[in-house]
Amino acid sequence: MAYEIPGFEYTRLRGADDVELNVATGGSGSPVVLLHGFPQTHLMWRHVAQKLSADHTVIVPDLRGYGASDKPDAADEDIYSKRTMAADIVSIASGLGHEQFALVGHDRGALVAFRAGLDHPETITHLGILDVVPTLDMWNVLQGRAAAVGYHLFLMAQPQGLPETMIANSADAFFGSFLDAWVKDPAALPDDVRAEYLRASADAVDSIVADYRASAGIDVAHDQADFDAGSQFAMPVTVIQQDWGAQLGYDAAQVWRAWAPDLDHRLTRAGHFMAEEAPDEIVSAVRDLLDR
Repeated sequence: MAYEIPGFEYTRLRGADDVELNVATGGSGSPVVLLHGFPQTHLMWRHVAQKLSADHTVIVPDLRGYGASDKPDAADEDIYSKRTMAADIVSIASGLGHEQFALVGHDRGALVAFRAGLDHPETITHLGILDVVPTLDMWNVLQGRAAAVGYHLFLMAQPQGLPETMIANSADAFFGSFLDAWVKDPAALPDDVRAEYLRASADAVDSIVADYRASAGIDVAHDQADFDAGSQFAMPVTVIQQDWGAQLGYDAAQVWRAWAPDLDHRLTRAGHFMAEEAPDEIVSAVRDLLDR
């Protein structure tokens, strides 16, 4: 198969610092930007994007460092800060003629969306977050044995060199372990799509690690500064997370409520890859968000 969203046009658009992103666009109407997670590419939105394009202009980029987008060297920690990656998204939307747009992100893309909502409140009209908690809160709630599920966060937070070498030497096993562990319905990740995610991730080890390393450093500093200043989202926010029940160990809705006064917090029975496992549910939630 061609690893593109059927019916969408592809182009390369300039983000921040002359970095170019691979961007798929389709449909017409008010703009919605969809940001993918780890260890995936824009292809994870293939079902949702096609459905939303019936009445929206849908913009689906590969984040910097992922997929077919540029993968600049991490010369400093800001190269893969969520602030810089959010600036990429504002830039590509502007390049398509959209000075305001709705933004929905999953996993790593949700952290970029989080930062965009705080840094660009005049630009982001609606904010959708799939299956994360804010970076600052994430490090605060990962404690004890429960933190084992996030071992990769600690691995990729280490100084440059060792994490990249370890992961590159076992890339398929490393990235494949998350695709297998985080999906409830394996049929949602067909073999060809799974293979494409593994190929793209193996080609981006250094930049993926740099993205995660930023979330253990500069991203925390940015979030802490906003938290200390009492910053909150000015736009309607929808958060969709897996229903872990009591085993989660903290109240995710309460965590998000501190950031989002206008919050719709939802739980899903789908797994982490909910846009592929339950696309109709996600489309419905996004449409509800856009109606607010």
